[in-house]
Amino acid sequence: MRHLPNLICLLRIALVWPVVTSIAAGNYPLALLLFFLAAFSDALDGFLAKRFNWTSELGKFLDPAADKLLLLSVFLVATWYGLIPHALTGIAVARDVMIGLGALIYYVVWGPLDGRPLISSKLNTLVEVLYVIGIVAHAGYGVPPVRMLDVLAVLMVMTLLFSGYLYALLFTQRALAVARA
Repeated sequence: MRHLPNLICLLRIALVWPVVTSIAAGNYPLALLLFFLAAFSDALDGFLAKRFNWTSELGKFLDPAADKLLLLSVFLVATWYGLIPHALTGIAVARDVMIGLGALIYYVVWGPLDGRPLISSKLNTLVEVLYVIGIVAHAGYGVPPVRMLDVLAVLMVMTLLFSGYLYALLFTQRALAVARA
């Protein structure tokens, strides 16, 4: 049972392809169902890992990787098919690339970057998930209204920029602290 959260992460990764092909085929009800299932799996594996202390080094890598793979894949495909504006996807991808490169540079120069995701990052992921659900639901059913999607888009940009800034600040502070020591 200890590895159940990791298995759930693998399920989320396995759902990426069916979600993006459903969007590409215009089968928005199926895409919505599969994406919702993938998003729920993220909450479930996190709950199980924390509640029963079923954490592992693999899980610390696998969970955020599964999240990024799912969200970035959906953003790129949805943008390709005109559901998400290019600028929004560009900001989301740029933030993730910046965080990934920052972590890699830190690791190479100063060593392992131990830590947990920032609250702002978790909030950003939630807003991104809600935005994708809204976009796909709108494409399939005409709801929520465009005005609500615009509000979610603005919230998403705010959380993307804020969490990206906080990660850059965190990496810089840690690097300076190690350099001074």
